[in-house]
Amino acid sequence: MSEKVGGFDVNGMPRVGSMDVALSQAWETIRAGLRRSIGVRTFDGWLKPLTLGECDLAAGTLKLIAPSEFMANWATTHFVEHLLQGWRTLLPQVRHVSIVPASGTERPALFSADAPATTDGEAAVVDEVVVDDGPRCGTPLEGRYTFDSFVVGKANEVAYNAARTLAEGGKLVFNPLFLHGGTGLGKTHLMHAIGHEYLARHPGAKVVYMSAEKFMFEFVSAMRAKDTFSFKQRLRAADLLMIDDVQFIAGKESTQEEFFHTMNELISAGRRLVISADRSPQDLDGIESRILSRLSWGLVADVNPADFELRLNILTRKLQGMPQAEVPQDVVMFLARRISANVRELEGALNRVVAYAALSGKPVDIDFTQATLADILRANQRRVTIDEIQRKVSDHYRIRQAEMSSARRAREVARPRQVAMYLAKQLTPRSLPEIGRRFGGRDHTTVIHAVKQIEKLRQLDAELDADVRLLIRQLEG
Repeated sequence: MSEKVGGFDVNGMPRVGSMDVALSQAWETIRAGLRRSIGVRTFDGWLKPLTLGECDLAAGTLKLIAPSEFMANWATTHFVEHLLQGWRTLLPQVRHVSIVPASGTERPALFSADAPATTDGEAAVVDEVVVDDGPRCGTPLEGRYTFDSFVVGKANEVAYNAARTLAEGGKLVFNPLFLHGGTGLGKTHLMHAIGHEYLARHPGAKVVYMSAEKFMFEFVSAMRAKDTFSFKQRLRAADLLMIDDVQFIAGKESTQEEFFHTMNELISAGRRLVISADRSPQDLDGIESRILSRLSWGLVADVNPADFELRLNILTRKLQGMPQAEVPQDVVMFLARRISANVRELEGALNRVVAYAALSGKPVDIDFTQATLADILRANQRRVTIDEIQRKVSDHYRIRQAEMSSARRAREVARPRQVAMYLAKQLTPRSLPEIGRRFGGRDHTTVIHAVKQIEKLRQLDAELDADVRLLIRQLEG
C-alpha cells in the first residue's frame, strides 16, 4: 500500500504499478494550486474540465485532454506554461505538456482548418518543431509564427527587414540582432519566424529558442545536477540562438556570467544570435555593462506600437484565416480604432468576439462587440500603460526611467517607484504579479506594500497627494 501512495524509486521514477497513482496525486496537487493562483471562476471555466491523458515519462511528455478543440486552444494559449511549471516541480521527468481535444470532437465550423484561431495573440496549436538536441534545452518553435503571417507597417518594418536579413543566412552584416519594444507588439513572432526561415534555408541546422527565464532555469538546474558542460555544449553549438525577454535576468549574477560567455562564444564563432527585451540596451538596468556593450554591438531595432493602419491590416489578415466568421467592416474599423494597446490584445479581442458569436448564435455588430469587450474597451479608453506611467513618474521626479526596475533602495528612487506601482494598480488592468515583473521582476507582495504605503501617505502628506493627483490627470489626459 505504501508503495502505491509514495510510488517513486530512488531515481525519482514511479515504481511499477504506481504510475497512475503518482500522476493522479500530482495532477490533483497542481489543480489545487492553479485554482488558488488564477481564481476559482477562471479555473472552473477552463482548467477544471481537463483530464489526464497519455504520459510517457521516458520521453518526458504528458497529454491533457480537453472536451473540445476550442477549449484545448484556449488552455494552451493561456495556461500551458503554468501547467508545465507545476508538473516539472512535482514530477521533473515531465518536460513537455500538451493539451489536446478529446478524440471524436470536431473543430467548430467557425475556425478554418488551415489557420486555427485562438483567443489571444499567442499561438495555440503548436507544431512540434524540435530544434535542439537536448531534451531540456530550448522551446519548440511555434508553427504559426512565420514571416508570411507577420503584418508589416511603419511601426515594425525596420525590425522585420533586419530579421529577414539575418534569417536568410548570408554573410553576417550585424550580430547580434537586438529587438526591443513593449508587450504584445510582435518581437516573439519575429524570433520564431527567424527560426523557421533559417531552418528552411539550412536543413539540419541547430536552432535554439528559449526565454531568458528558461535559460536561467536550465542553467541553475544544470548547476544543481553538476552538469553545466552539457548545457553549455548544447547552447554554444547552436547555429542560431534566440533568447527572449532578456530583461528577466537582471540582477542574476551567475546567470549573466554564463549568458555573457555563451554570447561571446557564438559571436566569435560567427554564429547568429537574436536577443529581445522590453526596452533598449541603454535602458536595461541590472544587466552587466559588458553584456550591454555586446548587445549594442550589432543591430538594435525597435518594434513600436501599431498605428491605426497597421492595426486595420492585422485584423483584415486575421479574418482571412477565418473564412466562416462574419464580421462587418464597421466592427473591424471599430476594433482598430478602440484597441491600441498592443497587437496581442487586438487579436485577442477579435477572437473573443468571433468565438462568443459562434457560441451564442448572435450576429456580430457594434452593440454585440461593445457588450462582449466591455472590460477591454474600458481599459483601452484610458490608454494608460505601465511604460507610460514609469516614464511620466520618472520625468516628474527627475530620475532615470531605468531606476523603476533597478535594485536601488535609496529614498529618492524608492518613493517614485512606489508611486509608479500605485498608479499602475489604479490605472491599468494589469495583475499584481505582472506589475511586479515590469518593475524589475519584483514579487507581487512588493507591489501590495507599495500600494498600501502610497495610500497611507496620501492621507498624511499633502505634497505627495498633490503629486499623485497631478500624475493621474496627466496620464488620463
